[in-house]
Amino acid sequence: MSDISAPPEGSWLQRFGYRLVHSRHALWGLTLASFLESTVVPIPLEALLIPLMQARRRQLFLLATLALLGCLLGASVGYGAGLWLFDAFGNQLLEWFANPEQFERARTAMADHGFWFVLSVGVTPVPFQTAMLVAGATGYSFALFMLASALARGLRYFGLALLVYWAGDQAEALFRRHTRWVAVAVLVLVVAVFLLV
Repeated sequence: MSDISAPPEGSWLQRFGYRLVHSRHALWGLTLASFLESTVVPIPLEALLIPLMQARRRQLFLLATLALLGCLLGASVGYGAGLWLFDAFGNQLLEWFANPEQFERARTAMADHGFWFVLSVGVTPVPFQTAMLVAGATGYSFALFMLASALARGLRYFGLALLVYWAGDQAEALFRRHTRWVAVAVLVLVVAVFLLV
């Protein structure tokens, strides 16, 4: 196990992450961080989740479950914002999460591929907020949206738990080095399954 006795000399996020990892509030803090990451903070949760998993290896799958729970709570809020607030505040929401062209492309993809669109956005390191807003704004099935979200984000978070289980302290370096290739491979797999179904 790595030496994690001293706080890192880094960004405020790294210092916050260090304090959270060693806090008695780490579990609910992770759930809150996941909720915020899926709703308003476009910072990848992996920056916090991997070090937390490395420091608390006996709780790997609990941490993945809590990250998923926070994300799904955030996804519900984002879906609700799209469903109930988009007509009144759509322009402001778009300025916050995407531009109008991106939103229209996402709306078309949602109309054409719904479940698969949400699944593909959820497994890649693309901000999930646009998919949530589009799903709600288009009135896409909440149950299917949540199922696709749970599958996609579950794959990410439990995949990270397995990576930490197998790679230990090397997990973060492996993740950083291979993130794009893994995201592309998973996206290709999702598209292949879509084409086969």
